[in-house]
Amino acid sequence: MENKSHAFWTGLFTIVLVLAIAFAVFFFNVDRTVRVPYDLIARTNVTGLFTDAAVRYRGLGVGKVQSISFDRSHPGQIRIRILVDKNAPMTHSTFATLGFQGVTGIAFVQLDDTGTDTAPLASSPQHVAEVPMRPGLFEQLQQRGDVILKKFERLSEDADKFLSDDMRNQIMDTTKSLQGAADGIATLASQVQPVTAQLPQTLKQINTTLASTNQLMQNLNRPDGPLVTNLNKAGKAAEEAGAALSDMNESLRFITARVGFEALPRFYSFSDDVSAAARSVDRAADAFSTNPRSVLFGAPKREPGPGEPGFTWPAKAAH
Repeated sequence: MENKSHAFWTGLFTIVLVLAIAFAVFFFNVDRTVRVPYDLIARTNVTGLFTDAAVRYRGLGVGKVQSISFDRSHPGQIRIRILVDKNAPMTHSTFATLGFQGVTGIAFVQLDDTGTDTAPLASSPQHVAEVPMRPGLFEQLQQRGDVILKKFERLSEDADKFLSDDMRNQIMDTTKSLQGAADGIATLASQVQPVTAQLPQTLKQINTTLASTNQLMQNLNRPDGPLVTNLNKAGKAAEEAGAALSDMNESLRFITARVGFEALPRFYSFSDDVSAAARSVDRAADAFSTNPRSVLFGAPKREPGPGEPGFTWPAKAAH
């Protein structure tokens, strides 16, 4: 009886322990987060996306994928039902893209927002809101694959042209030219080296010359120096010359005034005499041209005028 009682209690304890463990696992694994349904409208491939895949808002987990199905009202369109935490900032400018976890190929839904319309996007099980799904990075790479392949083909063609025989010959010629230029620079450096060795002595001489020049300028700038003394002498000589010129101008003005006061009246009198003599010569020339005999017999006697003795009135002409 004792063995049976011990086994009973052992079995009961085991059952209670298992039930406690199951209750604890159930209690801690129960998701009590309130989620709101949203429909993602995808017009691109959703490769790697499965039910219960993670939904992240800018990297933070906010929900999971509930279902993936075709949109019967729009052929070629896929409707993805997701459950998102009600505290997630879903707005009218929120959009979804497809992301991949490392190199496993397992996809998840990545939510993001452009910020153009910050009004909250309301949704409920009766009226599920729709969120647009944009192409992801790999989808964009697939869409631009043709362009990228053409660019790679062009790059390969350019590489083939670059590695052609003619191009290699040109590169070799350029390398030889560069080597020749380097040798010329080395030769020039060896020729310039003696001149470079004389530079310290030349700089020392230049410093000595500059010091002498500085000393000369200091001597010239001294108030009792030869330059200032000679300049003062030159200034005094210029002042004396100016005074002499002033005296000479005064003398010239005096001489000019004296000449005008004494010589001009005599010159005017002489001019009047010359004018009278010229008039006499003019009258004599006129008398000679009118009556040349007057030179030998003298000038004819003038007829008496009215009121003078011997004047007679001329006879009247007969009509």
